[in-house]
Amino acid sequence: MLALVILTFILFIGDFVSARTKAWVPSVFICAVLFLIGYWTFFPEDIVSLAGIPPVVATLSMYLLITHLGTLLSLNELKRQWKTIVIALSGILGVIAMLMTVGTLIFGFQTMVVAIPPLVGGVVSSLIMSEAASAAGFTTLAVFAIVIYVIQGFAGYPITAVLLKKEGKHLLELYRNGQLEKKQQSDGAKEVTATVEPGAARWKMPEKYNTNFYKFFKLALVGYLAYLTSTLLAPVVNISPFILCLVFGVIASSVGFLEKQVLQKANGFGFLILALMLFIFNGLNQATPTMMLSILFPLIGTIIVGLIGMYIFSAIAGKILKVSKNMAFAVSLTALYGFPADYIIPKEVVNSLTEDEEERDVLLSHMLPPMLVGGFITVTIVSVVLAGIFAGFL
Repeated sequence: MLALVILTFILFIGDFVSARTKAWVPSVFICAVLFLIGYWTFFPEDIVSLAGIPPVVATLSMYLLITHLGTLLSLNELKRQWKTIVIALSGILGVIAMLMTVGTLIFGFQTMVVAIPPLVGGVVSSLIMSEAASAAGFTTLAVFAIVIYVIQGFAGYPITAVLLKKEGKHLLELYRNGQLEKKQQSDGAKEVTATVEPGAARWKMPEKYNTNFYKFFKLALVGYLAYLTSTLLAPVVNISPFILCLVFGVIASSVGFLEKQVLQKANGFGFLILALMLFIFNGLNQATPTMMLSILFPLIGTIIVGLIGMYIFSAIAGKILKVSKNMAFAVSLTALYGFPADYIIPKEVVNSLTEDEEERDVLLSHMLPPMLVGGFITVTIVSVVLAGIFAGFL
């Protein structure tokens, strides 16, 4: 219980600092620093297991969370944002192209394989790559996968803010000249998570039986089917069960078997995220001060080289699709932080550009939905798929 008290307090401090700095200092960075200080001073190496989160609980969390993420995907809603999706994917393609060529020449193939999914993703892809590197005997790279996830926001936040400020000034000028109208459905939160899908009534359980346990049962069943499919396919093709969890989650929610945001409705989301966050910081228990210094150069180099590729490819895609290069690059950059920063940064930028409520609404209607969809596509979907594929290269 003492271990749990200490670790949850660290996670709270991370959230507190992030809230106070309006997400400019990422909570994961603060948590990582405090974990490192703990491991270098008085933390036992197995403090996360002592707190009740052994590896098996983290694996369980990943199965349930990734299947849950699949339920957030609404194919109908995403069709309307197809340009955003193409640009976000182009940006990720740029990162892969640059890091697998220039990056490999400078830092080596294995380092780049481990770096790419966490760089364009979140906690899940970082954990998958860290575990894969650890299993392959690359202790330093296992830590590297976590550190790159922790640091990436520092590159993403300021560049995104500058780009959106330029885009916002341009849009404001157009609006004031009568050349721009407000887009419908500016509430970006509705852009990604859909309403009830067709076919949901088929699986409808009377409300008195639709308990939290029933929701967990359905989620576990879909996750198990994904795992089972990956083992049955193993002799033919090696597909990560986590990729299949995502796919099965999409299918299960599309046919109405799983509800949208099923973990929130089952009151289990918070605890599973807690377990996963603690376990990812557990990966820092092997990190010595010397190791941290040794990965500093590849860390900074990887981010710089990756961002150059992201800028080139997103600018090309933006030009073809007639989207400004500022907006195109900003959408791609959501890969470096995802939600909630992809919601907070546009809000902050728009508030700094004008005090007129009508103007703010217009700017947000043009800038917020693409940012939210970009973050959802990159962090939630693509990075998990990439991690599943790249883990096999080790």
